Amino acid sequence: MTMDVILDRRRHAYRPDLADENLRGHVVAERYTVGAPARISRPVVSVHRAPSEDEMQISQALFGEEVLVFETANGWAWIQLLADQYVGYVRASALAYEVAPATHRVAAHGTYIYPKADLKSVPAIALPLNARLSVIDASGDYFALATGGYVYAPHAAPLGEMAYDFVSVAERFLHTPYLWGGKSPAGIDCSGLVQVALQACGFAAPRDSDMQEAELGVPLRINDLNGPLDGLQRGDLVFWKGHVGIMCNETDLLHANGYHMMTVIEPLHVAAERIALKESPITVIKRLQ
Repeated sequence: MTMDVILDRRRHAYRPDLADENLRGHVVAERYTVGAPARISRPVVSVHRAPSEDEMQISQALFGEEVLVFETANGWAWIQLLADQYVGYVRASALAYEVAPATHRVAAHGTYIYPKADLKSVPAIALPLNARLSVIDASGDYFALATGGYVYAPHAAPLGEMAYDFVSVAERFLHTPYLWGGKSPAGIDCSGLVQVALQACGFAAPRDSDMQEAELGVPLRINDLNGPLDGLQRGDLVFWKGHVGIMCNETDLLHANGYHMMTVIEPLHVAAERIALKESPITVIKRLQ
């Protein structure tokens, strides 16, 4: 078989021994399988590059997220997240196969599932922003969930009810610890911050910064990306090789980064000079439409 296009393994489920049935005719594998639908049943689940706790965390999956499961073996599941098509390995015990469809999402920065409709009940299980909920009774101060437990009603919103300012959502993560592959208030990385904030506003965003650079927004025409930068506005995305940040006004950058090991706001020119010395110059600045 002649391959005209090499498919990105981060968003296409294929290995030499096994591939998604939908990729038959596009990739060569020993066998093909149809992914089984499932949902993430734990608050935040590490998605690994390979089936081992010692392997790099490449992303995270949040409670209620829909996935396709292509294989389970030795306590691990090879999955694809439906929201961003990302492929990786999670613990098989973190999956549920018979769960009612999601009706709501966590709209607060974080919330809890309580065993009773009572803020003093224990144990309370923490859920992050954008976790998906199957609500079966929305009549009281606490929503009852199909998976069991209750969530404080003002912290949840119907799936079609979105935030309107993704920068404000991202600003909630100020001082959140930096975590490679992270997507939650407990830890987040640069592209995770952009993705989570945009998803809260109803915009699909790919997982990694190179994907975001290629697919989000339109480039601003700036003659010298590493000279004085004028005309920027809130919500512009600034990209370096392997990094992305969000302008929160015309001069200041919000970004999760490994230099501060947290999400910070700092002058763009300060960040740009530092990153250019250690990593790369700015590659592009893009504006969402």
